[in-house]
Amino acid sequence: METLTIGISDCSKYPNYEKWFLEEPGVVVVKLSYHLDNANGIAECDGLVLTGGQDVHPKFYGKPEYISYCKPQDIDEKRDEFEFRLLEYAHTEQMPILGICRGLQVVNVFLGGSLVPDIPSFKDADHSKFGEGDDRYHAVDVEAGTKLFRIAGRSSVEINSAHHQGANEIGRGLFPNAYSPDDGFIEGLENDATESCYMLLVQWHPERMKDQENPLAAGIRKGFLDEVKKQKLQNIQ
Repeated sequence: METLTIGISDCSKYPNYEKWFLEEPGVVVVKLSYHLDNANGIAECDGLVLTGGQDVHPKFYGKPEYISYCKPQDIDEKRDEFEFRLLEYAHTEQMPILGICRGLQVVNVFLGGSLVPDIPSFKDADHSKFGEGDDRYHAVDVEAGTKLFRIAGRSSVEINSAHHQGANEIGRGLFPNAYSPDDGFIEGLENDATESCYMLLVQWHPERMKDQENPLAAGIRKGFLDEVKKQKLQNIQ
């Protein structure tokens, strides 16, 4: 069986992502972290997963004044800069990329987009966890003809939600693939199907959804790994 090496960015819940990917046979994971000073480790990888966690510092999308909407413990500029380095390499090498929650936001900013720094303050909506720490669950409307629609197989699917920031202006080469039906908030982004680099970005947490039979949980992992395998094969040929 061919081995796929997946680089996963470090975060406080890194073990969740590691476990989720190791459930798939033939997958090896590499933790990528500025604490390990191993940005060069991306060169060993066949695909990149950017995980959830802290807010992206608003200075990186030209809005340093938005810092007041972020909690000090939710800002880590070293992590932002480290993940931009990973993206620089992955994007240049046309490596498949999966962004989860913060991962969507990092990629959007990297490609010149901006963020809503605090959804309740700017959009009069709440997509964060409940007070007791449980994820919210709500429907998303998936856009027909997108990569995500091919994974979902239908136009409306329930997902979990645990974020207070999200995409505002969309980065270069990206377009929305899912929306929250109640408030129209962007729940997913992807790049054009003609691009040779696969990029799928989701605002929810497929790695910890209760129902892994939901196509927007394990289906996202499978779709990503299929693309990683295909790209690796193309690189060999």
